[in-house]
Amino acid sequence: MLDRLGRLEPPPRAVDWAIFALVVAQSASGVVSLGAGGADAAALFWLHGVAGLTLALLVVLKLRRVRHRLTDRRLWDRATGLSALLAVVALAALGTGVAWVLGGNVRVLFWTLMNVHVLFGLLLLPVVVAHLYTRARAPSRADLASRRTAIGYAGLLLSGAVLYRAQSVWNAALDTVGDDRRFTGSKPVGELYGGETVGGAFPVTSWVADDPDPVDAADWTLRVDGLVDRPLSLGVDAVLGDDPGGDDAPVGGEPVERRAVLDCTSGWYTVQNWRGLRLGDLLDAAGPAADARWVTVRSVTGYRWSFPLPAAREFLLATHVGDERLSHGHGAPMRLVAPERRGFQWVKWVDRVEVRRDRDHAQWLAVLISGLD
Repeated sequence: MLDRLGRLEPPPRAVDWAIFALVVAQSASGVVSLGAGGADAAALFWLHGVAGLTLALLVVLKLRRVRHRLTDRRLWDRATGLSALLAVVALAALGTGVAWVLGGNVRVLFWTLMNVHVLFGLLLLPVVVAHLYTRARAPSRADLASRRTAIGYAGLLLSGAVLYRAQSVWNAALDTVGDDRRFTGSKPVGELYGGETVGGAFPVTSWVADDPDPVDAADWTLRVDGLVDRPLSLGVDAVLGDDPGGDDAPVGGEPVERRAVLDCTSGWYTVQNWRGLRLGDLLDAAGPAADARWVTVRSVTGYRWSFPLPAAREFLLATHVGDERLSHGHGAPMRLVAPERRGFQWVKWVDRVEVRRDRDHAQWLAVLISGLD
């Protein structure tokens, strides 16, 4: 097999720089994919998979060429340790990704195999850059413009696409967990966590250090402010229309129910029926200003996420999942349900909705420090 791959192999320097280019592309597409939950992003995940398998083939070619530098101690130098580290990280990132796609379901402490893949993937780029600093040699024009290079790259990309297609046939034939993946790569929660079924219980996950004490619904209020004509401050009963001293109908309209997929970047998804208040109805009750463009949904922990106003109108501020009130771990008394968005954007323990002119760029800092007080 290695000899056959060798026939497709572009010149050595072209291989080295192609690996770097694919690592950069994979890092970028991987980060972007963490926030992509809509079906219109399916092509991004397909490209990530094909490029990953193409990268795996290039790594095999690279290791075939340089393996003697690692196995022959007489050839070791100050950069050999970094080269060995790169080989380990690259094989770990690629191996965990391939294992996940083929139905792998190994737990590492409290992490899924998908978590491990992401961690190694994030580590790979800086290690590659450091390796290039010690070993890089600029490719010649002949390396990049030769017929051999073009044919080699075309063959490797085609091989990556064929392998990506073959894994779906493999999973379908063996009925593995991988056959039930969404286009994001996430698998049904029941097949990853204790045999629970889709539509039933699902894991409690939080971002970074978010782990607040249970919120006392009697003291909790939901504020809707910012660029609005009528700022609101509502308790749970007022939101749901159960306030004895208030109007018969809840502020912003009657509660609605929606079936939506919660797709977590940890690699699982669950389909649930959610009940609560349509965020668009609540915004209409507050009256967004003419220049309002964004909506930031905030948690009691300080965590928050911003959404374009038109998209936010279709979201739900849920108080129930299934026929039961939300548990504390799932965001009681109220959490955001944002269909077509990944799970980390479904803000839990919501206590404020802020209407803004611009996106809240401080959210990037909040995701790192929320819950650390």
